[in-house]
Order: sequence, then structure tokens, then C-alpha cells
Amino acid sequence: MQSEKLIKYWCETSDEDANTMHHLYEKGDYSWALFLSHIVLEKLLKVAVVRNTGEQSPLIHDLSRLAIKTGLDFSSEQLDQLDIITTFNIRARYDDYKREFKAKCTKEYAEKMIIIVEELRTWIKNTL
Repeated sequence: MQSEKLIKYWCETSDEDANTMHHLYEKGDYSWALFLSHIVLEKLLKVAVVRNTGEQSPLIHDLSRLAIKTGLDFSSEQLDQLDIITTFNIRARYDDYKREFKAKCTKEYAEKMIIIVEELRTWIKNTL
């Protein structure tokens, strides 16, 4: 896929995934909502890498590493938040972490993290 088509695809599907994340949260499926929150941000960070460097985005899922590759001025607090959100990708995917992660994903925790994800999402989109 050409860069502009890929950028458009990632932006559109990130928005679609954000809608699904909210639907999952509303239905009480907090661990999967948080899993999807990782994907929402990963796609936008990959857009920022391509846009800001003119290079292909690396095939990694570590959000803070992607953030650094964008060349954007992320705060240390934002990078710490991205590190936490990166764990949602691993913990929701692998059976040995799923139960532990699901227990951690209370409504309150999910709500707090989705607010953070939305703040990061808005900040990244405003830089594009």
C-alpha cells in the first residue's frame, strides 16, 4: 500500500477501533476494551512515524518506542502512559496473563485508562 493510502487506512480504522473500544466498555467488556485501546494508539503512532520521517513504520507494538520514532515531543508522563497501555496488548492476548489482567480491569480502572487513551489520541491526531 502506498504511504498516503496506508495513512488514510490507519486513521480511519483507528477511529473505528475507538468506537468499538467504547462499545466494549459500555457493555462491560473492560479487558477487551483496553486491548483495543492499544491498537487505536498504535495505528496513530504509525501514521505519525510515516508522516514525520517519510519512512516505513517499524513492525513493533511497543507504543513508547513508536512514540519516540515519531519525532514528536512526548512528555515523560505520556511515555509512561504508553508503557502501561502497551501491556494491554500482551496481557489480553496470552492465556497465562488473561485472568490476571481481566481481574485488574474493573470498571473504574478501564474508565480511567480510556480517558487517558482519548487524551493521547486527541494529542496525537492534533499533531498530524
